[in-house]
Amino acid sequence: MIELYYWPTPNGHKITIFLEEAELEYQIVPVDISAGEQFKPEFLKISPNNRMPAIIDDRPTDGGEAISVFESGAILQYLAEKTGKFLPNSLRERKAVSEWLFWQVGGLGPMAGQNHHFGQYAPEKIPYAIDRYVRETNRLYGVLNKQLEGKEYIVGEYSIADMACYPWIVPYEKQQQNLDEFPNLKRWFESVRSRPAVIRAYEKGQPWMSQPTITEESKKILFGQTSKNLS
Repeated sequence: MIELYYWPTPNGHKITIFLEEAELEYQIVPVDISAGEQFKPEFLKISPNNRMPAIIDDRPTDGGEAISVFESGAILQYLAEKTGKFLPNSLRERKAVSEWLFWQVGGLGPMAGQNHHFGQYAPEKIPYAIDRYVRETNRLYGVLNKQLEGKEYIVGEYSIADMACYPWIVPYEKQQQNLDEFPNLKRWFESVRSRPAVIRAYEKGQPWMSQPTITEESKKILFGQTSKNLS
């Protein structure tokens, strides 16, 4: 059984997509980030960066005691290695999947996240910041569009690279992007969106999607963190 500490954000969706695709048994433990539940001491024990998602696997492959994993990219890699699914065995293909997984966690996610922040949540609209991150998001869409030329998925076969990237493209309108400008990416996006496991994964988040994540109080929680929040 996998315990998934989760909230319906792009990083949360990455993990439900994998779990649904791999047909692993799992239980969702909601972590209401707008209420500050990510700062609870019991959660910090498994996610010291006070970010969800995180997992606890009570049946690790080494047969030992339960193991926890934090950071969405690390979780995808761990689950792929655990199940032998969605991560190629060949050296070169495995290398390529890792490159695009880290491209997402180091590039697409952070840049799109700043795009969201300055475009939607910042108390002061700063044109330079908004333009900076909208343009960088656009550049990254172009990088992915080029990679997808002549390919059904990012690295040939469907993999954890696709699962990592897709949820960060879902809010493309909020990121001020037009998928029609990126035909390869748009084709890929529609293909991934239609997968039954992806549909199920997003349905799993519905019970919490209607809750207002961003209020004035939650902004203080989400965007006012310092090292004191870790104590």
